[in-house]
Amino acid sequence: MNKLMFLWFAVKTTFCTCQPDHRINDFEKIRSHYKISKIGKLPAVVNESSGLARSKKAGSFLTHNDSGGKPELYEFDINGKLLSTERIPDAKNRDWEDLAEDENGTIYIGDFGNNSNQRNDLAIYKHKPGSPLTEKISFSYQNQSINPSSSKSPAFNCEAFFYHKNQLYLFSKEYDKNGSVKLYSLPVQPGKYSLSPMDSIRISSPVTAADISPDGKTFVLLTYGKILLFEVSAGKIDFSRPKGCFRFVKKQAEAILFLNNTDMLVTNEQGDMYRITYR
Repeated sequence: MNKLMFLWFAVKTTFCTCQPDHRINDFEKIRSHYKISKIGKLPAVVNESSGLARSKKAGSFLTHNDSGGKPELYEFDINGKLLSTERIPDAKNRDWEDLAEDENGTIYIGDFGNNSNQRNDLAIYKHKPGSPLTEKISFSYQNQSINPSSSKSPAFNCEAFFYHKNQLYLFSKEYDKNGSVKLYSLPVQPGKYSLSPMDSIRISSPVTAADISPDGKTFVLLTYGKILLFEVSAGKIDFSRPKGCFRFVKKQAEAILFLNNTDMLVTNEQGDMYRITYR
């Protein structure tokens, strides 16, 4: 079964292109502006990297494993060397899918994977590295139904988010190539929230990670097979300013992070590390 799933995934990403995005949403063709380089392997303990964030230590990063992994964050350097491991107190890894961090070094862990639409415990853990405490931001989607026997409901599944100005911005994963990726926002204060879409855009590939540049002027979405960039105008996060799209077919890539305002780090679930350099 795993071999069949990998074959399906390989075929799906191989034929993924930016053409629909150029045509429908007026994304620019920008592949020539970027150099993609494989720079190493993640530490062996990271067997399904699904999120990335900056560590409080300069030049180091944080990642975690996907669903069923230990509730731990792994710190590593740009060469893939493991620097430290931190177990997150009062947290479970039901389906951790992405990481974000704020200007004070607080880490947000997205435990919101919901492929089969069976969850009613969607959450984001809020944790300051080294602290014995972890806070919890719980949420559900408006009009969400929990029905294991129903077909998958992409609008209620998320694998991508980032922090910006005291808000968390979440992006639905989606499966239907004719459907729309939905954007949601969530306060950073612990509590229980009900989310409704702020904006949407047609993207013909599941969104697996997101990040915003340090200067807050660009945000990026990673999908199975491509990378899409959006301009941020007047600090507003929405899909109104598509910036560019280029193919990125590197197995099951599910984590992306801006290294500076232009360059990015991407990891996949097979443990590969890639640097995307603007030239």
